Amino acid sequence: MPRTDRRDTWIGPDRTVRAAMSRRRFLTWTGAAAGLGFLPGVPSDAPVSPESSSGDHLFTLGVASGDPLPDGVVLWTRLAPRPLARGGGMRAARVVVDWELATDESMRHITRRGSVVATDDHGHSVHVDVRGLEPAREYFYRFRAAGDISVVGRTRTAPGYGSPVRELTFALASCQAWGDGHYVAYADMADHAPDVVFHLGDYIYEKPIPAGGGRRRTHAMPESAVREAMDLDDYRDRYALYKLDPHLQAAHRTSPFVTTFDDHEVDNNWAASVPEDGTPMPEFLLRRAAALKAWWENTPVRLAHHPRRTDIRAYRRFGFGDLVESNVLDTRTHRSDQVNGDNDCAQNAATADPRRTIIGAQQERWLLDGFAAGRHRWTVLAQQVPMADLARDRHGLRAVSMDGWSGYEASRARVLDGARDRGVGNLVSVVGDIHRNVVGDLRSTDTRESPTVGVELAGTSISSGADGTDSDVSDRALKAAS
Repeated sequence: MPRTDRRDTWIGPDRTVRAAMSRRRFLTWTGAAAGLGFLPGVPSDAPVSPESSSGDHLFTLGVASGDPLPDGVVLWTRLAPRPLARGGGMRAARVVVDWELATDESMRHITRRGSVVATDDHGHSVHVDVRGLEPAREYFYRFRAAGDISVVGRTRTAPGYGSPVRELTFALASCQAWGDGHYVAYADMADHAPDVVFHLGDYIYEKPIPAGGGRRRTHAMPESAVREAMDLDDYRDRYALYKLDPHLQAAHRTSPFVTTFDDHEVDNNWAASVPEDGTPMPEFLLRRAAALKAWWENTPVRLAHHPRRTDIRAYRRFGFGDLVESNVLDTRTHRSDQVNGDNDCAQNAATADPRRTIIGAQQERWLLDGFAAGRHRWTVLAQQVPMADLARDRHGLRAVSMDGWSGYEASRARVLDGARDRGVGNLVSVVGDIHRNVVGDLRSTDTRESPTVGVELAGTSISSGADGTDSDVSDRALKAAS
């Protein structure tokens, strides 16, 4: 959403962040960040049972798997006997969690098993990176802890690198504001059981949920749900609420997810160290750190992507035989601030500034190097915001979003020209964010003379924006400008 009240206290004339913090303030902030548990700790040798389970089931938030490789997959769960209570009812308990992986749903043919310790440091979440598996193989898994046994989940490893693959079934998901409606799309997704699900961001929303649960019409919410999420406990509470949805649990239980974050996992339209409002940088960075830690705790991603103090590396690459290579991007953490007040408007010198970037120099090099080395039939960019130039007609003027790639013209040109120059064929961008289905050409500039480099598929929301309509004002404005 556009921001109309921006303060540039921490932003220089070129819209880049000034290094204006004193060393003392920076060390104060990084010390607090370390206190959030950003460096994975080593558990003690004396785990105990949860103090406050009161006989309740520990696996109320379900199970999940993700980030499939030809020889491995991540298994996830989070202990929460009272999921709507602060901390899930776990307090400071340290709990041994056993896990099993089998080739059959009845769990009779176990191929891997082990134990981990769930601690308060990571919100009692469990991330097991199982390796040594067979490629393109279906597996089943479950967890045990303190006498409780989880449901059985299904997952699937990726095909072997370079192996011939005729087809891959996948689904896209994004934008699931809990108070806007129910997750029936996930029930259908679970019925189809795709090989992999790409979640492209806005898994939770940080904004307050209306009293009474909005369109959900329920008062069964954490106390923090009626205010904006600001600290680690608030974000953990929000994930617990979302993950109680039975349809979302079914989708996670059925297929591995590849997950990235967009803005609402932290703050609407945030850009690197710049928040939506005028919050000073140190305070916002603490909030961002807490939000991204909660994102990692509640998604089936590897330990390597756990935030470390001030940094997170969420971009990564997945190959599916010789058919598809998927580049999962992070268009939030490394971007320059939005220009023109972050309001939809015509492109200008600010949007064309070559110094500005939406993915950062390091990620851009990683992406272009991947283009050069790629040998797949399809190259996919799995990302948060539209890359295609989705202009809208506003009273006869051509307006684009400053939050998408259209607000970062030079950055987009470097990537798309780089793909063309490296001989990338069949380039596909899949995105969320805009709550509508749109198919568009990928061009390095907005002129029709610019060659088409690929195609973009934008998927609609799971629930954000409620039921929607077949065509609304924004849709008609898009068509008028095309």
